Amino acid sequence: MNVSLNNLFIHKEETKVLGLSYKMNVLWIVSVLAVVSGANVQNENVQWFDLESAQKHPEQLHILKAQTGINYQPYEQAWKEFKILHDKSYEDHEEESRRFEIFRENVLRIEKHNKLFHLGKKSYYLGVNQFTDLEYAEFVNFNGLKMTNLNNTKCSSHLSANNIVVPDSVDWRSKGYVTKVKNQGACGSCWAFSATGSLEGQYFRKNGKLVPLSESQLVDCSGSFGNEGCNGGFMENAFKYVKSVGGIESESDYPYKARQRTCAFDKTKVIATVSGCVDVESGSESSLKEVVSEVGPVSVAIDAGHSSFQLYAGGVYDEPLCSTSRLNHGVLCVGYGTSLQGKDYWIVKNSWGVRWGVEGYIKMSRNKNNQCGIASEASYPLVP
Repeated sequence: MNVSLNNLFIHKEETKVLGLSYKMNVLWIVSVLAVVSGANVQNENVQWFDLESAQKHPEQLHILKAQTGINYQPYEQAWKEFKILHDKSYEDHEEESRRFEIFRENVLRIEKHNKLFHLGKKSYYLGVNQFTDLEYAEFVNFNGLKMTNLNNTKCSSHLSANNIVVPDSVDWRSKGYVTKVKNQGACGSCWAFSATGSLEGQYFRKNGKLVPLSESQLVDCSGSFGNEGCNGGFMENAFKYVKSVGGIESESDYPYKARQRTCAFDKTKVIATVSGCVDVESGSESSLKEVVSEVGPVSVAIDAGHSSFQLYAGGVYDEPLCSTSRLNHGVLCVGYGTSLQGKDYWIVKNSWGVRWGVEGYIKMSRNKNNQCGIASEASYPLVP
């Protein structure tokens, strides 16, 4: 049984969690610390966080300490474990205190949401991740999509084949098309990761070799095509840049540094080339489904500017406040399917590392009026 600090449910029986032992009477102290990896979140052996007990008045805590000899400190142990797991450090005590309060508020948000999930009122759940000490306004900086000069960056349009049979589900990860989850770090380069993701898939489709490609080359070198390095960019601009300069290097030859540097592109080390790019019909989820099933992973732009996305940990993401036009994050659609509860979803690869979401992935609602704009700006490169 693997245990990690990600989500907010724990086993009823006495156990060890990250070096802590607990029983039911101290359940509320450490509930943010544990999750049984791969467990069914509706399992009857799971006990959910008791929010009311976490909000005990200081006098109640004093009485509890006198009765049990235990010093009840809600969230403080979770905070310590969070800082260790995510390698967090702060400039001074004042800054750390501020971050702790943000962390505590986000954990309360997680607990409230997950109670609704447990009651079947939400289709996804939230969890503690590397962004839990960030305010919403800070978190949105980890997006980085800028659809600049769209009229000048359009690709050719996808033409549907006649009598094509579209399968009910597809997952290109199982077919070898998708590299491991990467991490953009504190750089608004999501667009570069989305672009390399679809290019890696198309290169595999053409050559049968899965090679991680260089996001840093795109960040450092594609400014004249409308991209702005760590300040944002657009996948179609990246495809046109790669076509113009004659190719893109591997990640190993031009490694990622999470910052913009002087362009160091070496054409002698080119791995993949691009002859053009293709746009999926804007707003059409049926067209996106067809393209994903036919050609492989597709670059997509979404609205990820919500605290629910910030703290997503599993299930089928369904955010009614999502916009179909205010797109701010570039990701990779690697497949689609339907949950056991009958909810259609897209399988989306993010670029925030494996400690976000489900090992770096999210299932986003499908056939729900193009929720979050996933089909609004979808495209893929052509590899000769």
